[in-house]
Amino acid sequence: MNKFRTDLHEHLDAVWDGASIAVGGFGSSGRPDALLNALSDLGKKDLHLYVNNVGDDFTGIGRLVMEGRVRRLTGSFPVLPEFYDEYFAGRVELELIPQGTLAERMRAGGAGIAAFFTPSGAETMLSDGTFPASYSGGTPGDLLPAKEERVFDGRAHVLEYGIKADFGLVKAQQADPKGNLRFHLSARNFNPLAAMSGRTTFVEVERLVDTGSLDPDDIHLPGVFVDHVVMTAAPIPADLPRRAASLQKG
Repeated sequence: MNKFRTDLHEHLDAVWDGASIAVGGFGSSGRPDALLNALSDLGKKDLHLYVNNVGDDFTGIGRLVMEGRVRRLTGSFPVLPEFYDEYFAGRVELELIPQGTLAERMRAGGAGIAAFFTPSGAETMLSDGTFPASYSGGTPGDLLPAKEERVFDGRAHVLEYGIKADFGLVKAQQADPKGNLRFHLSARNFNPLAAMSGRTTFVEVERLVDTGSLDPDDIHLPGVFVDHVVMTAAPIPADLPRRAASLQKG
């Protein structure tokens, strides 16, 4: 089955408003900006993103946040200052989660594991029901629910659930028509996991290679986890930061 697609927007339009999306990338490394920007172009909104970090610019995830298209973000490092403006203003919800826990929740969802116990975050405000998921009028609103806790070998652990997102958006260095993927260096950190956890997964790829040209030992993610592959070289508009800033003020 050939999974290569020529029209990015036509196929990505399958993402519905309110969808949950697992996004690959580690910082700006391996971030699927062309796919994320296409969601903005298509007018998608009310999205729940599972992603390691927001980034530090106004493209990709930053653009979605600044345009008010993200309802909730589950992540570890939302470092973009403007994200916190949106969070404290009550325009976006935040589920803060340890980085290793996020990675394992994505992997578990893709592997069919419903839940697991981990010591990360135990006995902290991330698990005791005191972390504000949202703000209203400058004061904390809804709180993240307290997590089930058990003790193993004398150490507290909390129950975490596998992530099974509606869609996965990832970026790969190479792909063949069957969707077998190879990632470049640190881009491999979250992209395979995001691809696994999405019920339908889109991949933007830098280079499409012939079937059989990837050595089996060089395939970082088999095509069984991939539905659509697109070659992307979409330029980022030069005025995007200024446009995002004006949207924030408006």
